[in-house]
Amino acid sequence: MRNPRTFTPKVFVPLFIATMGFAAFTNMASSPRFATFHTIDVVRLIASGMCFGAALAALLIFFVGFRSG
Repeated sequence: MRNPRTFTPKVFVPLFIATMGFAAFTNMASSPRFATFHTIDVVRLIASGMCFGAALAALLIFFVGFRSG
């Protein structure tokens, strides 16, 4: 049987980060100023955020190490 204490952070942290990002995006999207943005600017902003997130994850895996199981 798995120890729930070691399994919970592995699932909770990415879900929490995704929830906070989604909340921030929906808050920004409901703003009247969001309509003045060009679509390509929004796509580039999201893409750059994804690149920064992937780079941060890669650095964390490099320095902390990846432990499976």
